[in-house]
Amino acid sequence: MSRTFEVSFEFFPPRTDAGREKLTATRDALMTKNPEFCSVTFGAGGSTRDRTLETVLELRDGGVDAVPHLSCISSDKQELRELLARYRELGIRRIVALRGDIPSGQGGGGELRYASELIELIRAEHGDHFELLAAAYPEMHPQARDFESDLRFFAAKMKAGASRAITQYFFDAEAYFHFVERVRALGVEAPIIPGIMPVTQFDSLVRFSDVCGAGIPRWIRKQLEAYGDDQESMRAFGHEMVSRLCERLIEGGAPGLHFYTLNQASPSLRILDSLGR
Repeated sequence: MSRTFEVSFEFFPPRTDAGREKLTATRDALMTKNPEFCSVTFGAGGSTRDRTLETVLELRDGGVDAVPHLSCISSDKQELRELLARYRELGIRRIVALRGDIPSGQGGGGELRYASELIELIRAEHGDHFELLAAAYPEMHPQARDFESDLRFFAAKMKAGASRAITQYFFDAEAYFHFVERVRALGVEAPIIPGIMPVTQFDSLVRFSDVCGAGIPRWIRKQLEAYGDDQESMRAFGHEMVSRLCERLIEGGAPGLHFYTLNQASPSLRILDSLGR
């Protein structure tokens, strides 16, 4: 491709020794692409908080700039303050600041209801020590009232002190470009990094997409359905489709690509190889 771009990856904290071994191998394979950073998810209501920090430290021991996700929902301010102090003590300089999801069976939302409030808290108590990354939803947050209000909420997060944003994954490049155009009109100048989901299994892709509100265009869904049990053809189609999406995004000016790896290396590596990265 004609221009360079930054790459980053997302991992989730493994639950077992075998999962930790797999993540180590995934990390080592993806480090060949010289990512700017790798983020680690936090779990609903901070349910993986300890494992998130453990994973961040293990990744960092392997030479990775590991960035914890931090969600504020179902957490009180003191818990958040203690965790932020711990992160600072350990030399962590970046955080993905999120509202997060309420764990199943819990009705409360904690002291902070929105990511913008979490960002304000971090900035008020830690100044510019942390670089804060926020979440963006080109196709609208699944719980948003409407698209216009969702745009305003995103702009509020950025104005509260986030320096960059990472989007939910999507398969329609025009959704990303439209979103960027709209938030630029609201005064948001920060880089907005597209989130990329490699396609490896149709059933899990549909399940994830239904939960997070990411649209699967009808032509893509129908083609994936048509392959049935032919996993090889399904993955070949998914690879080609996502690679073309990435090409369109980079050519259109996206500042980089953030891959949702699901703790697997080869799908992201194949896409990056096809992009000459």
